[in-house]
Amino acid sequence: MGREEQVEEREVLDSIFPEEITDVSETEFRISIALDIPDFPEDEEPPKFLLSVRYPDEYPDVAPNLEILAATDGGVTEYFDTGDDREHLLASVEETIQENIGMAMIFTIVSALKDAAEQLVQERKDAVAQAEEERRAAAEREENKKFQGTPVNPETFLKWREGFLKEMEEERVREEEERLAELKKAKIKEPVKLTGRQLWERGLVGKVDEGDEDEDAPVEEMDKLAVEAA
Repeated sequence: MGREEQVEEREVLDSIFPEEITDVSETEFRISIALDIPDFPEDEEPPKFLLSVRYPDEYPDVAPNLEILAATDGGVTEYFDTGDDREHLLASVEETIQENIGMAMIFTIVSALKDAAEQLVQERKDAVAQAEEERRAAAEREENKKFQGTPVNPETFLKWREGFLKEMEEERVREEEERLAELKKAKIKEPVKLTGRQLWERGLVGKVDEGDEDEDAPVEEMDKLAVEAA
């Protein structure tokens, strides 16, 4: 009974995989499984692996003997390696095998293995893309920090104000020094303002009262005069 079902299944597999299936013996064969990977170059062979199948005498009432081998004619992708992924793929079809005990199951196993391998590739591609996106986001956050101001609070405001006033004072001193340097270069003395008494003594104004003889008291005319100091 088992052998008849095996022969019948083998004939069906021949019609489904005419180019992919290769006999090893009457009860053993290999099927080449090609992966469909988005964005894989169309002019290159897709990544492949081989499913080696050997029928036990009691198959399909027991599980087939399976092995996964590397395909020599398959393309290469960094996201899939037959040697590294073999155990994962075989484990991924254990449930499928148990669900199909008593029935021809090789086509179902091939489909499940293909899906599992393609999902593995996609998960790895997504992980790489996510890592790259996180790296770009981190770099963008670091770049944006250059354009972010310091949060304002009483402490930071006082610190800013102190620095601002210091900067303004330094700027005033610098400008004053530059102005005096220009006057010195032109041999012009700094204009001075005379007191009322000094103006009277020089005959520049009329006689002032004795009560107005404070030498430090300015007069309105001093804003209009710029004379060379004695």
